Amino acid sequence: MKKFIIALIVIVATQTAVAQENKGTFSGGFESNAQWYQDDDAIGVNAPQDQSRSNNYFSLRYSYDKFTAGIQYELFAPNALLGYSPSFTGNAIGTYYLNFKHKGLDITGGHFYDQFGSGLIYRSWEDRQLGIDNSIRGVRINYAFNEYLTATAFTGNQREAFEISEGTVTGLNAELDLSTALDIETGIQIGASYVNRYQQYTGPNLNFPADVGAYSGRADLSFKNFFIGTEYVFKEADAFVLDGLISNTNLQEGRALLINAGYAIKGLGINATFRTLENMTFYSDREAAGNTFLLNTINYVPGYSKQQDYAVSNIYVYAPQTAVVPLEGKAGEIGGQIDLYYTAKKGSTIGGKYGTKFELNYANWSGLDAEFDLANETYEASLFSRGEKYFEEYSIAIKKRFSKNFSTIFTSIHTEYNGDIIEGKDFYLKGNSFIFDGLYKLNKGRSIRMDLQHLSADADRGNWAAATAEYAFSPFLSMYVTDLYNYDVTNIHYYSVGGSYTKGRTRVAVNYGRQRGGLVCVGGVCRFVPENTGLTLNISTNF
Repeated sequence: MKKFIIALIVIVATQTAVAQENKGTFSGGFESNAQWYQDDDAIGVNAPQDQSRSNNYFSLRYSYDKFTAGIQYELFAPNALLGYSPSFTGNAIGTYYLNFKHKGLDITGGHFYDQFGSGLIYRSWEDRQLGIDNSIRGVRINYAFNEYLTATAFTGNQREAFEISEGTVTGLNAELDLSTALDIETGIQIGASYVNRYQQYTGPNLNFPADVGAYSGRADLSFKNFFIGTEYVFKEADAFVLDGLISNTNLQEGRALLINAGYAIKGLGINATFRTLENMTFYSDREAAGNTFLLNTINYVPGYSKQQDYAVSNIYVYAPQTAVVPLEGKAGEIGGQIDLYYTAKKGSTIGGKYGTKFELNYANWSGLDAEFDLANETYEASLFSRGEKYFEEYSIAIKKRFSKNFSTIFTSIHTEYNGDIIEGKDFYLKGNSFIFDGLYKLNKGRSIRMDLQHLSADADRGNWAAATAEYAFSPFLSMYVTDLYNYDVTNIHYYSVGGSYTKGRTRVAVNYGRQRGGLVCVGGVCRFVPENTGLTLNISTNF
């Protein structure tokens, strides 16, 4: 493996001379996220001993003919930003790979990312904002037999900071496009996957499996303006967390069902998602089960609720409940969401001169109705049962343009949030949010944007108010000031002031202020971040 890394570095180091002869292409990128932390008595936080921290990523890619090589060097100086796993410390090569493509063959050695189906059975991906890099280090082979049949196989160990997980992950996947194979108008795609984790076990249970496999089958159908897709996953018996520890005496199977459907015509779109799952945590290291930094996760289970854009609407967000936790009465979840998009025609009474857009969303999630026998470390649950409500939200957003220069967004949201289940805090909250967002465009790329936000809530920290003012000097330079104020219980202002400048492929952003603690979610995946105060600098560039 060391020889592989050295060879890769040599390839990248010699790229300049080769590129000059037009024999290959070279690209890369750099990203730095740094913060200087301060003590803040108002929110009760003390800066860490190493007040200045940064996450830095430098990547290089070189392509020549059928080969592509890549490497990513990472520096966490002296440690990662607060809220990231403490295992990210120091500096080293984080990922590297060598890829070969020829006709239908695609082979990668080193680190790679992939996804089977929706990701319910397997997804490896990187999200620096969440501190996730679940890449697999090993070998991946993808082969397209023809234009309608492809297959993928891989094996390796999952990345864990600068190390790899103890368990070995192996996967097989096949995709068949029947509409192309049969030359029919109706779109029909089917797929099947298998993923296995192998990890030795030295505990007292002689029947404890070293191998845990998961199986997935899926189908997608589309015809004219309608589509529907379904996926079912079955996971073999695996240990679950009991009172914070891995159960050595009880093993439980896992299963999940996902259904997506939609309909779209001009001016109208409807999307609906239903999912139910039981005991669907899947880790490359069973000892990592339940970790708050999302390390070693093999599968991808996002929270299907609307991804909101504003401060007050992101205080109480739904985080998926995939694990079996007997002491909390949790064995999985059931629920879904529906989105409706409607555009009123220009010139109509509702549409006006420029048209009016409406976006409606409803999401509802509950736990499975499960019975637990704590003495014998067992439970029973039905995949289609509905128990305690975890989360409910319905919202409407109205987007209206009044002139060529002035447009608005009005949003209203009702939220019910089970803090005991989602955050482990003793409260059940009902809240209503109202948000007004206005944008006025000036000449020469300048613009002014303001929003006013309010959340009235009957639990936890009660009512919140927020406001943002942003001025764009040009399409490349902007500044903002924002404040999120809990005026009901804590009387704390979470203020921030900053700006950004973009030139070509380089962007620099700086801000100073307070970070509200709680869940931060990206694409339905959530992690907890601590409250902090300080100066933040973000730099990114590509070449």
